[in-house]
Amino acid sequence: MINRLKKYFGKAKAEPKPKDDGKDFQEWNEEKSRMMEEILGAEHNMVMHAIFPYAIGGGLDLYYFPNGLPGIGIATKELSELPNQGSSNREFSCYELVMFTRHGLNLDEAKDEATAFGKAHSNIQSILNRIAPYSATAKLNGHETCEFPADMEVVGGKCLVFISYGSRKSETVKCFGLLAIMEIFRSEMDYARANGSAQLIGKLKTAGYYPYSDMDREPVV
Repeated sequence: MINRLKKYFGKAKAEPKPKDDGKDFQEWNEEKSRMMEEILGAEHNMVMHAIFPYAIGGGLDLYYFPNGLPGIGIATKELSELPNQGSSNREFSCYELVMFTRHGLNLDEAKDEATAFGKAHSNIQSILNRIAPYSATAKLNGHETCEFPADMEVVGGKCLVFISYGSRKSETVKCFGLLAIMEIFRSEMDYARANGSAQLIGKLKTAGYYPYSDMDREPVV
């Protein structure tokens, strides 16, 4: 499994599909943003734009949702640029990714890893930027687990569980969803693989840790 992950995580991003920059793209972006707000709460008016666009091999733009759960959800909007296209799985005809931290939004600290928010933001950004291109080539489903190869820079050895976090349907899209990523401890991943992710998620909810990726906590198993 590790070798297979190295194959996906280590290769360059796939060539981008032709992008519709006209009316269809704009209308879908507005509809998708509305659906994301229905699930995550109102979006913040600031966006963290990547220096080089994701479509040509750069990083993701990051979108912030501080008006739902305590803390903040940090999400993508570049995995499905048109309805029913892009990253998909057995539940969603297209989806975007989201991760959560308990730390409040402070974009002045986003690139300062000496601060609690800056450290959390850097970790989430690193994980999203690696999972996003992987999702274009592999079907990532809720309740599945993932482990980064140990020798990867920054994220090596990190363990994740994917969570179907909400979905919406319309005349435009069969089923648009949010696939949440939660970083977990290795002992928790081993437990999920042995007993099922639903059992682990139940324990994380009981302990009040779900769906946050902050690792300043004790493992639940």
